[in-house]
Amino acid sequence: MSSSETSRPGRNDEDVVDDLDATRDDNDDGDEDVDHLWQVREFQLGVLAGVLLLAGFLVGRADLGGWELGLSIAALIAGGVTFVPKTVTKLFKGKIGIDTLMTIGALGAVALGQVEEAATLAFLYSLSEGLEEYSVAKTRKGLRALLDLVPRQATVRRGGTEQVLDPADLVVGDTMIVRPGERLATDGILRAGRTTMDLSAITGESMPVEAGPGDEVFAGAINGTGAVEVEVTATAEDNSLARIVHIVEAEHSRKGTTQRLADTIATPLVPGILLVGLLIAVLGALFGEATLWIERALVVVVAASPCALAISVPVTVVAAVGAASKRGVLIKGGAALETLGKVRTIALDKTGTLTRNAPVVVEVVTAAGYTREEVLALAAALESRSEHPLGRAILAAAQTVPAAADVEAVTGAGVVGTHDGKALRLGRPGWVDPAALAADIARLQQAGATAVVLEVDGVIAGAIAVRDELRPEAGDVVAELHQQGYTVAMLTGDNPATAHALAAEAGITEVHADLRPEDKSLIVGQYRDTGRVTAMVGDGVNDAPALATADLGVAMGAMGADVAIETADVALMGEDLRLLPGAFAHARRTRRIILQNVAVSLALITVLIPLAFFGVLGLAAVVLAHELSEVLIILNGVRAGRSTGLRTVGAAAAAPAPGASTPGRPHPPRST
Repeated sequence: MSSSETSRPGRNDEDVVDDLDATRDDNDDGDEDVDHLWQVREFQLGVLAGVLLLAGFLVGRADLGGWELGLSIAALIAGGVTFVPKTVTKLFKGKIGIDTLMTIGALGAVALGQVEEAATLAFLYSLSEGLEEYSVAKTRKGLRALLDLVPRQATVRRGGTEQVLDPADLVVGDTMIVRPGERLATDGILRAGRTTMDLSAITGESMPVEAGPGDEVFAGAINGTGAVEVEVTATAEDNSLARIVHIVEAEHSRKGTTQRLADTIATPLVPGILLVGLLIAVLGALFGEATLWIERALVVVVAASPCALAISVPVTVVAAVGAASKRGVLIKGGAALETLGKVRTIALDKTGTLTRNAPVVVEVVTAAGYTREEVLALAAALESRSEHPLGRAILAAAQTVPAAADVEAVTGAGVVGTHDGKALRLGRPGWVDPAALAADIARLQQAGATAVVLEVDGVIAGAIAVRDELRPEAGDVVAELHQQGYTVAMLTGDNPATAHALAAEAGITEVHADLRPEDKSLIVGQYRDTGRVTAMVGDGVNDAPALATADLGVAMGAMGADVAIETADVALMGEDLRLLPGAFAHARRTRRIILQNVAVSLALITVLIPLAFFGVLGLAAVVLAHELSEVLIILNGVRAGRSTGLRTVGAAAAAPAPGASTPGRPHPPRST
C-alpha cells in the first residue's frame, strides 16, 4: 500500500475522538455526522409529536372525540420514545434525573385521563433533548477538525534518501524535509535552514516568527520562506495537536458529569414523592378506610408531579436561545445559558478576539530627506512580490507602488532589490542597521509593534511599524465588563511587549503572555479553581483547550476556526465584541426567570401536597391547578425571548470605522 493509500495521519488521535464519544452519558444515543438539526432523531420525533398533538386538537374541535384521543396517544408515544426508555434504563442502574421527572409527570397525567397534557410534556421535552443532542454531535465533529491541520504526508530523510511517509509512521529522531508553504507533520527542532513560521494555529502569534537552527517548531505550523530540516521530537500520537485533542476530550468529559438545575432538584424530589405516596396508601389502608387513602395517595402523587417544573426550564431556554440567535449569539442549550449567567471572570484571547488579526501600518518614522509617502512607496516596491503579512500591510498603506528590479528575499532577514538605479534593502533591525532611528525603533517595539527598516544606497531612509490593532470597540467593551463587576484578563501567545501594550490600550491590567494552548488551559483552570465561574473568549484552534477547560467557552464567529466554535458553549457569530456584555446581561436575566419558574413550580407542589392529603382538593382540582401553573410558567418563560438584554455597548451609535479612534481611548500616534 502506498503512502497516499495508508490511514490518515494521527489515527490514534481519531481513536481519542471515539473515546470522547464513549464518555458521553451512557443513556444518550449519539447521532453521528449530524450537520443539521432536523437530522437529530429526538428532534424528528418531537416534531412528529407536535404535529399529532395539533391534529388531535383540531379533530377534537370537530367533535371527533375518538380520533382526538387516538392522536393524543400517538403524540405521547412519539415524544415519550425519546426519554421513557432511557428513564427505565437509568432506573435499573439506580439513577434518576429530569427524564424520570418527565416520565412521572406523563404517567400521572395519563392516570388522571389527561392524555393531551402528557402528550404536550412529551412534545416539549423531546424537542429540548433534540437540541442538546445536536450541540453534542456538532462538538464531536468540530473536535475532529483539529486533525485536518496535520498534513497527510511527510518527507523524511532515512539512510541518505528521501521518503514520503504517513505522519503516523514518523519516529523520534527522524529528519523531516519541510518545503515553503508546507505544514509540519509533528513537533521538532529545526536543525538546518532559516525561515519564518506561521504559528497562529498553535500559539496564536499574530505575526510569523523567524526560526533558525535550534528553534522548536510545532505540528500544524506553516513553513514560510525557506526549505528547512527538522528533527522529529514527538510522534503523531503525542504532538501539540494531539495534546489539544486530549485536553478537549478530558474537559468535555468533566462537563458531561455536571447536572442541570432540574436534575439537581429532581434527585431528592422524585424518590421523596414516591415514598410519601406509598406511606399514605399503606398507613391509610392499615388504620383507616383503604379505598379513601389509596385515592388520596394517588392525588398526593399527582399533586407533587413536577409537570410545571419539567416545562419551566425548557420553555425559558428555548425562548432565550432563540432571541440570542437573532442577535448573532449562539448559545448551546440550557446548561450553557445558565453558566453564562453565573460567570464572574472573563479571560480574553488577544489575536482575532481583542484584535482584528489583520496587521496594519501604525507609524512611519522618516530620516532627513524622505517623506512618509516615499518610504512607504519604496518599501511597497519590494514587498509587491512578497506574501509576508508585513508586506500586505505595507502595500495596503502605500499610495503608490513603483516597479522594483532584482527583488530577492533574504530568509529570516528581509528583502533586497533596486529602483531607479538605487539599491534598496528592507528588513528587521540588526540586519539593516537603524542608525539614527534606533531610539524610534526601540519605542515602536516597546509599544508592541513589529518594525522594519528601509535603506537606500546604504543610507537609512525610514522605519515602518506594523501592528495587529485592537478592534475599535475593544476598549468600550472591557470598560463595560469592568463596570458590570467582571474580572477581565488577557491570554495570548504573543510576546510580552506586544501583549502589555495592547492590554494597556484596552484597559486590561491582568495579562498572561507567551502562552501555548496547554498554558492557556492551565491558567483558565486556575481561575476556575478559585470558585469564580470563568469564561474563556477566543477565536482560534489554539484556544480550543482553554475554551473546553473554562466553565464556559465563548468563540468569536466569522474569523474563528470551526473547532473553536464547536468546542465553545457560546459563539458570537459576528466579529463585534460589543455583543459580549449584552450576551452576559441576557443570560443573567434569563437565569433569574428560570429561578422564578422553578420557585413557582416548587411552591405549587408545596401548597398542593397538604391540600391533597387532607382531602381539600380532589383529582380534578389538582389537575386544574397544574394546568394553570403551566400557563403561568410558559408566559413567564416567554419573557426570556425579549432581546432587550442583548443591546450592544453603544448600540445607539454606529460602529467606528476601521482605523478610527474610539472616544476615551487614544489611538497610537502616526507620523506624517
